Amino acid sequence: MGFTSRILHSDRRDPIEHGSIHKPVHTAVTYAYDDARDLAEVFQGKQAGYSYGRQVNPTVTALQEKITMMEGGVASAAFATGMAAIGTTLFALLRAGDHFVASSFLFGNTNSLFNSFSAHGIEVSYVDATSSDSVASAIKSNTRMVFVETIANPRTQVSDLQRIGDLCEKCGLVYIVDNTMTTPYLFNPKGVSAGLVINSLTKYIGGHANALGGAVTETGVFDWSNFSNLYHDYKTGAPSQWAITQIKKKGLRDFGATLGPEAAHHLSIGADTLALRMDRLCANAQCLAEFLDGHSKVRKVYYPGLSHHPQHARSAELFKNHGGIFSIELADGVDCFDFINALDLVICSSNLGDTRSLAIPVAHSIYFEMGPERRASMGIDDSLIRFSIGIEDEDDLVKDFSRALDNV
Repeated sequence: MGFTSRILHSDRRDPIEHGSIHKPVHTAVTYAYDDARDLAEVFQGKQAGYSYGRQVNPTVTALQEKITMMEGGVASAAFATGMAAIGTTLFALLRAGDHFVASSFLFGNTNSLFNSFSAHGIEVSYVDATSSDSVASAIKSNTRMVFVETIANPRTQVSDLQRIGDLCEKCGLVYIVDNTMTTPYLFNPKGVSAGLVINSLTKYIGGHANALGGAVTETGVFDWSNFSNLYHDYKTGAPSQWAITQIKKKGLRDFGATLGPEAAHHLSIGADTLALRMDRLCANAQCLAEFLDGHSKVRKVYYPGLSHHPQHARSAELFKNHGGIFSIELADGVDCFDFINALDLVICSSNLGDTRSLAIPVAHSIYFEMGPERRASMGIDDSLIRFSIGIEDEDDLVKDFSRALDNV
């Protein structure tokens, strides 16, 4: 079956009471066992079952299975947020003295998190991920992994995903790809040898700005039998399950960044329409980027769907479409705040991946904490505005942008 058919009917493939087509919301934190031996075997991993709500929940399990199906992986772990998924994954797999390589165009909060890891003895090197040569030059004897995003937020640089994957495979490094901006519908990181895939479920997969969540998916590509940082207790069964087990135990269980069942249910329902929403919002983003490109009050448009984008050909080769975000720099003398305020249909908000179109002044908000020097190194101009385009009618969006530009 196709992408949407498989996701849409995934819940009901396992029997659900009363003939429900959705997994119910299980709010129970505790699970009872008639035989104490069964409880012990569940805790020891010898028997399938549920132990405690901080670690496992039937509603969350159903969502994890859906994400795994989307990514073509072997198992997933869901978390309270996308940042929790990233942070606990690195915490579970890295040790003091380790080194990893990351894109210099990372989302601001991810960049901040990685700097915190550096302060605790895990070294990170930031490189231009649009070139695998930059990654190769940063690898050291203690390098354990490489972390990149598919499309950077907000300047939309597209990582050299295939060649970095080839490099990681050659060097025996864990390759982690954050697939949030492209989603499993537009891109499958497993195809470029990613061992682990991160998704912020809050964004496009949930899609309705009504629930926080994140996930990490084990693709089955990486050979964990050669990874020295895994604990002996978690090396049971197939090696493809070792890392995700350690992430669940040392990350999810110990840190407690648990995804609640109500949020899991919202995210699961939202995921059903992922493909339909992505087709619509990508088409809207392409139309608006082309409309704004060359406008007298817009100095520059950053969108992989434009032919002059530095990684346009790569985006077209790798992805089913070019994504739903783009950014613009306004012409000299045009105030970014005035322009955002002049928009009516587009909402000023810090989120992205919603069904509604959103705008945010990047340098003054989500990248403000970085300071002017770091922003300059990332190409974040003071007038830069990031747009996350929704599923509104195309003509209405064009009219809104046109009217706002006329009024500033």
